Amino acid sequence: MSDPRKELEQFEPGHGFFVGIDSDGCIFDSMEIKHKECFIPTIIKHWGLQSVSKFAREAAEFVNLYSRDRGVNRWPALIKVFDLLNERPEVQARKAAIPDAKPIRDFIASGRPLDNKNLQALIDETGDTVLQQAMAWSNAVNATIADLVENVPPFPLVRESLERLNGQADLGVVSQTPTEALRREWQEHAIDTFVRLICGQEMGTKTEHIRYLAGGKYAPEKMLMIGDAPGDLKAARANNTRFYPINPGHEEASWERFYGEAIDRFLIGQYTAEYEQRLIDEFEAHLPERPPWKK
Repeated sequence: MSDPRKELEQFEPGHGFFVGIDSDGCIFDSMEIKHKECFIPTIIKHWGLQSVSKFAREAAEFVNLYSRDRGVNRWPALIKVFDLLNERPEVQARKAAIPDAKPIRDFIASGRPLDNKNLQALIDETGDTVLQQAMAWSNAVNATIADLVENVPPFPLVRESLERLNGQADLGVVSQTPTEALRREWQEHAIDTFVRLICGQEMGTKTEHIRYLAGGKYAPEKMLMIGDAPGDLKAARANNTRFYPINPGHEEASWERFYGEAIDRFLIGQYTAEYEQRLIDEFEAHLPERPPWKK
């Protein structure tokens, strides 16, 4: 079996510019349907949260859609949901049993890529029942997404933006979604031909994707990450890469500005730190750190 890191390291530039692009919530308006209709119902079912389903839904929506944790890998996100529920007085009053899920916390801290393959390897090593429950949940999420999420097109001006960049920059998908789902979604809408590589969670973190794909192969000012979540910004910063935000709730306006303004700035060397910071300040204003019930 090929080493995903080696595949990324062997990537050879075809142009002088590199653009990494997140997928869910950035290219596709899929975050809402995936979390509200797929992730959250399976969290409630597989982790026995029926008695506090209202609060579980609020916590999961906040973590995954409306906070600085937006876009985080499913395992840390799940733990953050459990922790928010444990802190909430209404949940404590109902004496609901919220999982501690220490084996999942250990999996997150292990340094392994956080995907089903590595979780299964840990299950094979330990036989841990909590990890088995976690795998059942994760498989159910994937199956629900595969069954339900279709006919979700790219945001307006995404295709046009990819077309404009395609002949001048090397494009790659940089995502924590499973690779199989990414390929299915990009192929469904015939935009996979614009990117040279599709990197999902099995190929490491977003920071690692950019590092091994592009690090040392392009001038820093000729590297750009497009994303809708703080994790995308963090991955860009870790690789001295420029960042363009797709603002949650204002995606159409973000793509309009990218197509009409930011692409040209990037390609002619005028995507300055000052310009970028104005965009980041606006982006971060949309994603609070504290949930509304704590205010």
